[in-house]
Amino acid sequence: MLRTLFSGLILLFFCSSSLPALAAGKVNLSFPTAATTGALYPLGAGIANLWNSKLDVTARVQASNGGVQNLNLLQSKEAQVSFAVSSITYEALHGQRGFAGRDYKDVRILAGLYYNPNQVVALRGSGVDKLADFKNKRFAPGAAGGTTEVESRVHFTAAGLKYPDDIRAQFVGFSESIDLMRNKQLDGAWIMAGVPTAAVTEMCATADGKLLGMEAGLIQKVQAEYPWYSEFVIPAGTYDNQKEDVRTTAVKMLLLTDASMPEDLVYNLTKTFWENLDELGKAHAVMKTVTPEMAVSDLSGIPLHPGAEKYYREAGLLK
Repeated sequence: MLRTLFSGLILLFFCSSSLPALAAGKVNLSFPTAATTGALYPLGAGIANLWNSKLDVTARVQASNGGVQNLNLLQSKEAQVSFAVSSITYEALHGQRGFAGRDYKDVRILAGLYYNPNQVVALRGSGVDKLADFKNKRFAPGAAGGTTEVESRVHFTAAGLKYPDDIRAQFVGFSESIDLMRNKQLDGAWIMAGVPTAAVTEMCATADGKLLGMEAGLIQKVQAEYPWYSEFVIPAGTYDNQKEDVRTTAVKMLLLTDASMPEDLVYNLTKTFWENLDELGKAHAVMKTVTPEMAVSDLSGIPLHPGAEKYYREAGLLK
């Protein structure tokens, strides 16, 4: 009788814990990504499909407003895996800016991925040739609480603008930005995603948009204050009517989880991810540029999950 009662209490404990819920023997993983027109949504779907087919998990991808919301969902245990760039994750870890007073000490890296460039699109004929020209212009910095909104603030401030007061901000997602630009109701938009990305392709091909570069001085100014930024070149011809290379800033895209996730589960997720890298290249072309060495480089001091670290040591990527 006591043994039965004890077993029942143990079962109740696991069912009510903060670990991913179990359904029909499978671990459920909520996986928020970003807007459906960006690179992360199809990439997340590809990763989820891979895990679902190879492991005893049910990973469900959902659209989101991007990095800040994703980190909030991870911290509240409403998500188990997600994406965010290294800059936003660093701020969450240390309780800076938008995360002041609510630092997320338990955020952990499952994998470092590709460099995620800032892509600024301006409407042709708007008189905009550099970031400072967006003063008093109609601009979409991204959905409120998303990664691009933070990136807009950092770069417009470095360009000498008071953000958001100096721009006529419209806090909308990629899809809405495309429609507004197509209807000449928007002078520009900020997009952060791997290249090529559908939103920039559509803006340049159907909405009379042009990709805007950043001056060397602006890039250096941003790097001096935020050392996680790298200079990045979007090659000529990446988008319609892009005749020259475009220089911009970029940060590392990270695949994230929470410290509370079981070590063996994260180990298996990590191992399956890297052992099927070629398959993920079919989900989005940006993954064809990713190498295993990128998993553990330029992580801005954000800790790896022990399960991921175990795999990287076995693979010889960490000593």
